[in-house]
Amino acid sequence: MSEERLRLIVDGAIARFTFCAPERRNAIDLAFLKAFAAASLDVAAMPGVRAILLDAEGAAFSVGGDLEEIRRERERAERHVLEMASLFHLGLERLRAAPAPVIAAVQGVAAGGGFSIAIGADLTIAAKSARFVSAYSASGLTPDGGATWFLPRLTGRQKAFEILALNTPLSAEQALSAGLVARVVEDQQLAAQALEAARAIAALPGDAIAVIKRQLGVSSTNTLAEQLGLEAHGIARATGQPEVQAALNAFFAARQR
Repeated sequence: MSEERLRLIVDGAIARFTFCAPERRNAIDLAFLKAFAAASLDVAAMPGVRAILLDAEGAAFSVGGDLEEIRRERERAERHVLEMASLFHLGLERLRAAPAPVIAAVQGVAAGGGFSIAIGADLTIAAKSARFVSAYSASGLTPDGGATWFLPRLTGRQKAFEILALNTPLSAEQALSAGLVARVVEDQQLAAQALEAARAIAALPGDAIAVIKRQLGVSSTNTLAEQLGLEAHGIARATGQPEVQAALNAFFAARQR
């Protein structure tokens, strides 16, 4: 029986991806990426999912690519890595395109592909033990997983270059200052706070969160006028939704008590 790499559990409106090979420090190999792409495709097709939570078992979020597997496949290294990257990117694109926001709970090392996954989430919560390092260029490799797309949008181009080229390791607090994560919490509170955030998002009325995710996704390429147009249509459409009408009625009823 093959070793499990990733566990997908859908509980109501929350889909939970758990990296579950702690003895391997959740290294990313071909078996993991096949499971990741399949799970991402499954979740993207589930209309009831309103939040996607990524977390990991063990001391590390993910140390990134399994370099030993790549070394074993050296006779067909280029073909093997292209297959890995294609599956990785398929999964990430599906999660990015899904209406539900992605929440990452990061503890310990997030390196290589694990780094890319962490910085690509819509909301990343880091434990104090978290350490972020791109790691790619240390082995002569170039980034994947969208690192060169997400990182400059979070930090600016020069800081992104420093982090990727010099493999500058960032503590949780440094990652917070650089804009890579939204908050830092005690390690023992990470799971609870990430799940609380997922539940809070999933419980919101209407599809406002899906619209916000989509609007932020295009904000860096839109003109101000285009973005204002999106916002105008978005808020107008939201106002007409029954769930939103009910929430507004409840708000005013509470104020009158």
